[in-house]
Amino acid sequence: MCGIVGMVGREDVVPYLMEGLKRLEYRGYDSAGVAVPGPEELQSRRAVGRLAALEQKLLSSPLSATCGIGHTRWATHGEPSERNSHPHMDAAKNLAVVHNGIIENYLELKDTLIEAGVGFLSDTDTEVLTHHIARKTADGDFLDGFRAALGDARGAYALGVIHRGEPGVVYAARLGSPLIVGRGPAGLFIASDVPAILPHVDQVIYLKDGELARLSETGIEVFSLDGTPQSAEWVKVDLEDHAADAAGFETFMLKEIHEQPRVIRGLLEKYVPGGKEIHLPDLSMSDEVLRGIERIMIVSCGTAYYAAMYGRLLIEKFTGIPVETDLGSEFRYRDPKIAKNTLVIAVSQSGETADTLASIKMARGAGCPVLSICNVAGSSLVRESDHIIYTRAGPEIGVASTKAFTAQLTAFALFTLHAGKVRGELRAAENAVLLRELQDIPNGIHYVLGREDEIREVAGKHHEGPSALYLGRRFNYPMALEGALKNKEISYQHAEGYAAGEMKHGPIALINEYLPVICICTETEDEVAEKMISNMREVDARGGRIIAIATQGDTRVDGLAEDVIHVPRARECFSPLINVVALQLLAYYAAQARGTDIDKPRNLAKSVTVE
Repeated sequence: MCGIVGMVGREDVVPYLMEGLKRLEYRGYDSAGVAVPGPEELQSRRAVGRLAALEQKLLSSPLSATCGIGHTRWATHGEPSERNSHPHMDAAKNLAVVHNGIIENYLELKDTLIEAGVGFLSDTDTEVLTHHIARKTADGDFLDGFRAALGDARGAYALGVIHRGEPGVVYAARLGSPLIVGRGPAGLFIASDVPAILPHVDQVIYLKDGELARLSETGIEVFSLDGTPQSAEWVKVDLEDHAADAAGFETFMLKEIHEQPRVIRGLLEKYVPGGKEIHLPDLSMSDEVLRGIERIMIVSCGTAYYAAMYGRLLIEKFTGIPVETDLGSEFRYRDPKIAKNTLVIAVSQSGETADTLASIKMARGAGCPVLSICNVAGSSLVRESDHIIYTRAGPEIGVASTKAFTAQLTAFALFTLHAGKVRGELRAAENAVLLRELQDIPNGIHYVLGREDEIREVAGKHHEGPSALYLGRRFNYPMALEGALKNKEISYQHAEGYAAGEMKHGPIALINEYLPVICICTETEDEVAEKMISNMREVDARGGRIIAIATQGDTRVDGLAEDVIHVPRARECFSPLINVVALQLLAYYAAQARGTDIDKPRNLAKSVTVE
């Protein structure tokens, strides 16, 4: 969601702040701003819209300092406007604050401040917190007052703070929202995500919940909320800078679509060394524990939820373990009955998804072990988990997930094959065959990428309609959901994914000669394949415009589909990893034809760190 960057350096920090904010654009935002110490008071520049508007303000009214903070805002309290933009200041302009998260008791704090005569210029909870900190720090030591103010706040926050009394210092605090501290040759940094400061740091600290940091020219100090000094663990940054660069592609999303064969191949090389046996070093789960699992519950949100649906089908088929999937945003509120010997699997690209984090904390409170499938080492999810499978996709800058999603599918496949073998549900010979076929998936994705021009033509024919319907069965039902999500995320064309057998229970009423119906029909040999073709005939009989995702050489779609996107043959349980790439490209070129902002679609955030 919102992005934070701050710096203490030996030269002008404003260019670094702006560069950091640009690197955080992928998180989604609607306004931006920076603040630095001035000769007599703190100074800020804020603007609505893209960073170009803020850059223009800085050109006409420059700022310069060796310390400062910056922010990209995604509106939660108050509409996108300059007065609601961060940084927020107190009335005397002695204090400036940038904030990710939500202060749940801000109205209570605001009433107290109004009674004390404080006036407000915005609708935000952040301005309330700013005035509250200003009052608490007006007399005495700033750190003590800052801690006291945070003790009064309920909710989630990642904060960057500067104040006039210490013009070379940046304060940071974290509770429930991610925040890192970094150091490098240019100076000391805070950021909400590593890519913001990636070119300028070689080591970072992942602040823990309830920790504060003070950055100054003398170094970095970390404290707990009660003021106790903390020993911070420095972690070497191992992300490559070019991973956050578009590398000649017209968008980050297109680059990341093309990176998928490399990402999956890298996962397989890491976890299947030598190509014969699966080794999951961070899983740290004994065979005895794995054999004793009686139930699995998977919690996730958004695209990761569709990965979870795929994981459920795969795990149940090859391990014999009953599996449930739950949206992280609903899991806690349905009073789930978590029994003994239940494994909870959490899936998240960022590892900071608030609803998923809250769900696993609840599960751990019930005594369940937690396995996280995550892309970010050191993230909150990883630190809260007992077992980990890293998806190793690298930074994903495009807001609409692509390579992180297929990496999650691959992680589920590896866990399933490992668990199936350990539990005796998969014979060694069958396991070996499945593993060989999984290792061939990157080649299948390369084939789809080679048909990119054909997919662009198909998207060009069908992008103008107001809506689209996606149909799939069994392992490809979650891909129908994901394909529809990608389309609506980046092209803004309304789209719905359905299990094909459910079409007659409502969606069939929508079918007419204007409606594109994308049918995933790569199953070729069983009753599910026959039923999918029957569903297509029902669409055809009502004049629907069918786009088929079909296996090479499958002639059954001839005469039914207006357009066919061919994919290579793959075992049905692994076909989603190939099919979804065709759906990603279809959505991408529909969005391009519709002229939308593909990498930064409106209203969306990369990492949803508030509930």
